[in-house]
Amino acid sequence: MGNGEKVIVSYNRMDENSVRIAEEICEELRASGITPFSLKYDDGGISGLRGAQSLENGSDCLCMITVGGDGSIISHGKLAAVWGIPLLGVNTGRLGFMANLEPSEISRIPEIISSEFRVSRRMLMEAEVRYRSGETLRQNTLNDVVVSRDSKSKLPEFCVYCGDVEVSRLRADGAIFSTPTGSTAYSLSAGGPIIDPSMRCIEYTALCPHSLFSRPTIFSAESEVTLRVNSYQDSRVTISFDGDSGYQFDEGDLLIMRIAKPELMLIETGEGFFGSVNRKLMQPLK
Repeated sequence: MGNGEKVIVSYNRMDENSVRIAEEICEELRASGITPFSLKYDDGGISGLRGAQSLENGSDCLCMITVGGDGSIISHGKLAAVWGIPLLGVNTGRLGFMANLEPSEISRIPEIISSEFRVSRRMLMEAEVRYRSGETLRQNTLNDVVVSRDSKSKLPEFCVYCGDVEVSRLRADGAIFSTPTGSTAYSLSAGGPIIDPSMRCIEYTALCPHSLFSRPTIFSAESEVTLRVNSYQDSRVTISFDGDSGYQFDEGDLLIMRIAKPELMLIETGEGFFGSVNRKLMQPLK
């Protein structure tokens, strides 16, 4: 690797620690003859990241380095997936399950991205909401789509279909539709399984179902999964896409999910997915 290689350094401009570490990464890259860029998406109204030029599209960059927690990787990872470039996460969050490096290891970055690094390919899920009004909303998600009742609402009925076949009909607080990457997030807390992220499937887990027999369900890569809601005494339901919430979902609307075309290439630097599961999820809290 020599001069002319370009790398995106993404960060959270609202977090001073994230900005500081991102600037240190820029210094490491420049010292190795790599040109760092920041995204105008991140820079916002400020002058930009010190030591980096600003750009709008990173499709011709070697990779993206994201500074933050899992939320930052999810939001920036969708851009990296669309541009077809790999992503390396530096953790400044609490768990940082998807990030492979800690801030104390940033001196390793030039060597890592200049070598034949391994990538973990993570599927995205395409979610389409067809409103009874005729309007349509489409979102790609890396973690999950969560459909849940408002806290003071009566329990609605959630009806799940695979193709034209009804799979589940039950009253519950909500439903989680997860990618394998999202299986270690909200779905895990709701009793869902841990899924190897190299798999391509959609997982369905009910949230606090009013049933003794509800179990998580895993749909194949070829499946098209649909959700309908039957309201009860004016129950209210909203949808969240990767934590981005507030989308109304009413009786007569349809939520349709399938595997999306772009996929995220996540750079791995050592122990891999199951090493992170053991180190970050299987150990007692301290």
